[in-house]
Amino acid sequence: MGKLYVRVDDRLIHGQTIVAWCPTLKIEEIIAVDDVSAQNPMLKSILTMGVPKNYVTNIVTTAEANDLLKEKSNKNRLVIVKVPEKLGELGENIRDCEQLILGNMAKRPDTVHKVSGATGIFYLSEADVKLLDELADKGMDIVFHQLPNASKVTWKAFKETI
Repeated sequence: MGKLYVRVDDRLIHGQTIVAWCPTLKIEEIIAVDDVSAQNPMLKSILTMGVPKNYVTNIVTTAEANDLLKEKSNKNRLVIVKVPEKLGELGENIRDCEQLILGNMAKRPDTVHKVSGATGIFYLSEADVKLLDELADKGMDIVFHQLPNASKVTWKAFKETI
């Protein structure tokens, strides 16, 4: 049975994904979940143009992602979403992931919390914090982690700062 990793990164698929995360996690399938990109052929093309052919790559809507994730797979998969709110929409389909990796999250109008340090800068809203707390309470391993070889901050450590 393959492993499932989930990453929140507002850039979705980019160079760090392909050069650092996929090899480190031994990823074979990438599932980028973004309703806007999935419905725009130009955006889909841009997101996939730098992805080597050895990765199965899906740019999908939330509904399509849920359908894909319901299917068991022998491949190691990386699900990438732009914002934490999307995690709630994927629900039980990501519950058994190996790790939830919080990557780049730019400032948004509703963000009030900031995590910064050697691993980058991440902005979270109160709704993000509540959702991530709920996922952590269900046993999900959550970390802020920009690159595999960089330091990481656990969700528990972050929570102690707010």
